[in-house]
Amino acid sequence: MPPVTVTAPLRDPVQKSYRKMIRGMDLFERRHALAPQATLRFKLLPRKSTTDMRNIDLYIVGSTVDQQVPVAADQTFTLPRIPKALEEDAVVTPPARKAQTMTWRTEIRSPGMPPGTRRLGDLRLECLVGMEADLVSGANNLLARFAHLFSDPVAYCGQKQSRYLFFAERPVFSVTLVAGNRREVLPVDRLYAEASDDPGLKATLPVCDCEVLLDRTYFLPLGDASWPDDTRVEYEFMEDGDAPPAR
Repeated sequence: MPPVTVTAPLRDPVQKSYRKMIRGMDLFERRHALAPQATLRFKLLPRKSTTDMRNIDLYIVGSTVDQQVPVAADQTFTLPRIPKALEEDAVVTPPARKAQTMTWRTEIRSPGMPPGTRRLGDLRLECLVGMEADLVSGANNLLARFAHLFSDPVAYCGQKQSRYLFFAERPVFSVTLVAGNRREVLPVDRLYAEASDDPGLKATLPVCDCEVLLDRTYFLPLGDASWPDDTRVEYEFMEDGDAPPAR
């Protein structure tokens, strides 16, 4: 007889609650005024240097539901609303990917923004939806150290010193907030997941979902109302212009 290969799902795959992600989508609709021209997508990001982000097969899986979700080339996707999946408390999972190899975020972008910039209102809404959908991976990451202090996790995004990690598209040298004539460069302790002030970085980095994206991370003063939603967030990337090389 010819040999037969049986492939079983991983015992500990990457997965998120479908029900919570739908709650995040509902919150997006309720708070859409923060980014009235934007649409919501979810995004997969690597957590390990060995994580292959190509050809990701993503599924909504319940006791009877098993539906594939298309993933775009930029690792973003949208979720369909499936009442049966809600009833069955389904999970969203790439079943062939092991837990802690990927993390999740939201992708909310208003059209017409210049290259290398984001809109603060979009990022405020990304935090709100991401917290409601419980997307941050790892119980011991930097965000979780503070978020547990709030009975409503969405309220965390309203704090001036929130530690919700954002990821830029490329390694950043600086991040600047611009509103009219007002400009403010974020201090270095708001970049790189506070690595400059963390003597225990070597021990904590493996449990942070920024492990391989540390040079892209930054925090924003999301709860500071003196910065309007139309504030422009400008990035100077490591390889841009006269920016010095990364240390």
